[in-house]
Amino acid sequence: MRMHEAEVMTGNNCTNVHHPSITAYLANPKNNTGTAIIIAPGGGHRVLCLGHEGDAFAIWLAEHGISSFVLKYRLSNEKDSPYSLQEHAMADARRAIRLVRFKSTTWKIDPQKIGILGFSAGGELAAYAAMDPIAGNAKDPDPIEQVDSKPDFQVLIYPGKSDTFTVKAGMPPAFIACGANDRPDISIGMAQVYLKYKEAGVPCELHIYANAGHGFGFRPNTTSAVGEWPKRLLEWLKDSHLLN
Repeated sequence: MRMHEAEVMTGNNCTNVHHPSITAYLANPKNNTGTAIIIAPGGGHRVLCLGHEGDAFAIWLAEHGISSFVLKYRLSNEKDSPYSLQEHAMADARRAIRLVRFKSTTWKIDPQKIGILGFSAGGELAAYAAMDPIAGNAKDPDPIEQVDSKPDFQVLIYPGKSDTFTVKAGMPPAFIACGANDRPDISIGMAQVYLKYKEAGVPCELHIYANAGHGFGFRPNTTSAVGEWPKRLLEWLKDSHLLN
């Protein structure tokens, strides 16, 4: 048996993840909308930025009636990592969706309003989860694995690897936000991905902020336009009938 060291926390950053998990921030019953979002923080698959791309945003969502779950996934680019993005990190993302859907009754969640949101590297996981969901296996002895891993919507916040994104009819609706001053594969790449969604007839909303770059995340009390993107997300969810 391989022995692993415990996770390492440095400030709001987490490394050395060998036991993936989700941290739940459940909406108050008084304003619970039934909508849920799994949050995959960024960090280049080398670290998890749990501050401005994780827990703080989850708390804000819960305050607005959306139960949120911050995902700690295995890191494929960490030094000497035994993990890969597609085999391990994606398994963690799909498992998180399945778990939240499996526990939806307990957590007062609508099983048809469960989305995944990712920042940067986490945005890649969110996009891939929507691109390539895996149906539940009714014969699996693990009841969680019997549940479908397809998210009901996807939120892509300045994700990388846009040239690997494929789009086809029937995919979950998407909300995209990025900065015009980001890398071309993000600022231009996500505009191209938006056009693919439009061509395939998949509902998609795109926000490219003229004065923003990479990593703006969630920073409350900012006065810039990009700081208001969470409000645009709530509006999109309401317009898309994904938020009561």
